[in-house]
Amino acid sequence: MSDGVDLDLTGLKCPLPVLRTRKALRALAPGARLTVACTDPMAAIDIPNLLREDGHRLESSAREGGVLRFFILRGADRPG
Repeated sequence: MSDGVDLDLTGLKCPLPVLRTRKALRALAPGARLTVACTDPMAAIDIPNLLREDGHRLESSAREGGVLRFFILRGADRPG
């Protein structure tokens, strides 16, 4: 499903998955896609919250065994 950047954060614990996701999104152009794979159960809460707060869109998510995958569309830069 991904035609953008893949970020493998498996094995990292909170708060690293959300911090690294934020850093990766900042490096992308608006409209770019990011796929994040992680194993930290807290990411199921933290990453959607990050996306909502920063204006990005969660296109879909999936759980494959113990791996959570988030398919993200980077939002526009916010003024200010």
